[in-house]
Amino acid sequence: MVNRGEFATQSIMKTLLSTCIAIIVTVTLAYSASPKDLPDGFTTLNVGDQAPGFTLPGTDGKTYSLEDFSDHDILVIYFTGTHCPTSHGAMGRMLQFVEDFSNESFGFVAINPNHSSGLRPDEFGHTDYDETFEDSKRYAEDYGWTFPFLYDGDEQLTARAYGCLATPHVFIFDKDRKLRYNGRFDDSRYAEPETVKHPDARNAVEALLAGNPVPVETTRPHGCSTKWKERSLHVAEEEQQWQSFDATIEEIDAKGVSALRKNGSGKLRLINLWATWCAPCVEEFPDLTAIARKFSRREFELITISVDQPNQMAQAKAFLGKHRAVMSEKLRKTVEAEGRTTNNYLYTGTSLDDLADALDPDWPGPIPYSVLIDQEGNVLYRKLGKIDPNKVRSKILNTLTRRYVLPDSSS
Repeated sequence: MVNRGEFATQSIMKTLLSTCIAIIVTVTLAYSASPKDLPDGFTTLNVGDQAPGFTLPGTDGKTYSLEDFSDHDILVIYFTGTHCPTSHGAMGRMLQFVEDFSNESFGFVAINPNHSSGLRPDEFGHTDYDETFEDSKRYAEDYGWTFPFLYDGDEQLTARAYGCLATPHVFIFDKDRKLRYNGRFDDSRYAEPETVKHPDARNAVEALLAGNPVPVETTRPHGCSTKWKERSLHVAEEEQQWQSFDATIEEIDAKGVSALRKNGSGKLRLINLWATWCAPCVEEFPDLTAIARKFSRREFELITISVDQPNQMAQAKAFLGKHRAVMSEKLRKTVEAEGRTTNNYLYTGTSLDDLADALDPDWPGPIPYSVLIDQEGNVLYRKLGKIDPNKVRSKILNTLTRRYVLPDSSS
C-alpha cells in the first residue's frame, strides 16, 4: 500500500513529467510550424490563390510589376538563380519552353530570389556568377535571355509572398491570376531531355491553353534552396569553422611530386610552386585559396609545393595557416583515401631539375609556377608568374561542368 508521503511524491513527479512533456510538445510544434530555413513572412500559395503583386527591377533596366503582364491569358513566374546546377541543367528546356509558347497568350517572367550573403563560398562551385543584381544582368546577357529577369534578392519580399522554396520553382497563373500550378519545372535535374519523365510545367500550360484542368496541380520543387538573407548567420558559423581548421605541410621529394602529377585521383589538381620569400607568390596566394574554397565541394584539389629551405618548414606552415590553405572535410577524406595526410608540401630535393622533370618539363625555373591537371594527368593550364584566376576558374568549370552530369556520361 502506498502511504500518503509516497502518493504525494508520485503526484508531484507525474505533474512535473506532464509539464515537461507539454513543454517539449509545444517547442516541437513551434519549431515544426516555423522551420529555421523559412524566414518571417514566408507564405505558401495554394491552388486558387491570387498572384501576389510585386514591383521589381529588371536586368534590362526597367522596373516591372504584376500588372505589366496583364495582357496574357497565362502567366508563368519562374524563380531561378545564377548558382544552382539544377537550374543550369533545366535552362535549355526552359528556353525551349518559352519559345514553344511564344505565339500563345503566354507571359513568362524569371525572378532571382537569392541574396548573396546567404551562400557559403563553396556553394558557388557550379557557377561563374554571384547572386547579385549585377551578376544576374550578366547572366541573362550571356545566355541570351529575352524575357524579363527580375531581381528580388535585396528585400526578398516577392519570394516570401509566393513561397519560393528552391531554384527553380514555378508558379503558373490563369487569366484571372489565380494559381493553377505550383512546383517543379519538370522531374529531371539533368540537362538531357530524355531524362524528363514528367514535364509538369509544360503539361500545365498546355492544359490551360486548351481550357482543360491542370493534370497535376502541385509538385515538389527541387534544386538549390532559396538563399535567404537570414541564412547569413549560418554562413558566418561555417566561416568560423573554416577558420578553425589547421594548415598542414609535409616534406616531399621528386618521386612524390611525380606521383601527384600523374593524378588518377578523379579530381582536378591545381599544383602551385611557391616560397615565402617570393613576393609574387605571396600576392597571388589569396586567389589560389579562394579557388580552393569555391570548389571545395567538388572534385578539385589545390596542392601547394614550397621551395623554401627545409629548415623553414615552420615558417611555411605559418604562412599557409594565415592564408587558409586548409582542407575541407570532403577533401580531407579523399586525401586520406589516397594514403596522404596533406595537400601542402615542402620540396626537400637538392635538384630543382628533378622537380621540373617530375612536375612539368616546360617549367623554366622561376616561381610562382602553376599547372592545372585533369583527372588523367593532362595539363589544362600552366602559368609562369601569377595566375589569371578568371581563366583558372573557367577551366575548372568547363571541365567539371556547371551542372549535374549523368552517371557514366562525359558530357
